[in-house]
Amino acid sequence: MTANRGFEPTFCTIVPPHVLDTLARSDDPALAGPARRTLERDALERTHRRLTTVIGAPTLAPPEALADQPNRTIHDARHKQDLPGKKVRGEGDKPGKDATVNRAYAGLGATFDLFLKAYERNSINGEGLPLNATVHFGEDYNNAFWNGEQMVFGDGDGEIFLDFTIPVDVIGHELAHGVTQYTANLTYFGQPGALNESMSDVFGALIKQYTLGQSAADADWLIGAGLLAPRVTGKALRSMKEPGTAYDDDVLGKDPQPATMDDYVQTGRDNGGVHINSGIPNHAFYLTATALGGNAWERAGQIWYDVLTGGELDSEANFSDFANLTLAQARATYGEGEELQAVTKAWEQVGVLTA
Repeated sequence: MTANRGFEPTFCTIVPPHVLDTLARSDDPALAGPARRTLERDALERTHRRLTTVIGAPTLAPPEALADQPNRTIHDARHKQDLPGKKVRGEGDKPGKDATVNRAYAGLGATFDLFLKAYERNSINGEGLPLNATVHFGEDYNNAFWNGEQMVFGDGDGEIFLDFTIPVDVIGHELAHGVTQYTANLTYFGQPGALNESMSDVFGALIKQYTLGQSAADADWLIGAGLLAPRVTGKALRSMKEPGTAYDDDVLGKDPQPATMDDYVQTGRDNGGVHINSGIPNHAFYLTATALGGNAWERAGQIWYDVLTGGELDSEANFSDFANLTLAQARATYGEGEELQAVTKAWEQVGVLTA
């Protein structure tokens, strides 16, 4: 396969639309109001992305960072929705009193470190792209997103979601969408879109594990742990270890993610279920990483990274296309040993490949 390298910025959020849709229908105005406002803003951002695709993305300033250092800038929207907002911290500045600003700054750095030190990738585009983020976006904004140019974090409504800078894997997840944008540029619909979401969950999880010094066995494999407010019956947005078990709440409903192709969800919502069916390739990575043991960002992560960035992954790739490329990459990098066996067995267990 030959990848489509056309640059197509995509608006990618951490909270799936189906979750916000559920909240927007709540009888409680404290839940419905923020969810509706978030959905409305997200719709505007998607329109902006489509226009950018037509007229072209703005030219970004050349990077000023050294090859082995990030170039971070944090802005404060001050609860408005004008981007980027007021600059409040630049690269090398000391931490201030705003914990949200400090977390965003640290999370951008953690993401930069993982890609540089594990995969020799200089920032998300491989060429030292400055990392920009805006915090305190909107009023009770229940999301975080990568808009093709920068990161944006809401503070949450305090009822369902807390501050979106709290989980470092949320920061890593959204920035990893930028890595995908600059490499395979996976189409954000159906199985290619679910792969796009899965790649962000994979690298979001790896960034958290790398930052905490956790092995595959030690990690919780949760995406967004610490993001849900105390009233919510749940532990995270998604679970790579046990897709479908992250939450089961009277308001949010039950986590709809499948772990195998037997439960694949056919839907026209959420861009063809990109946040739902991503549970299948997520689980395949978890199975691979835990079968190999040690640090997941090493052998398992290297295989996934090499496939994402290697130029053979088509923008319209489905699960089986991606799975077969991981097998080929495992064989090319590690030979016929346990790495290939772990990858093969994982894809067979989730039903993407047959034994």
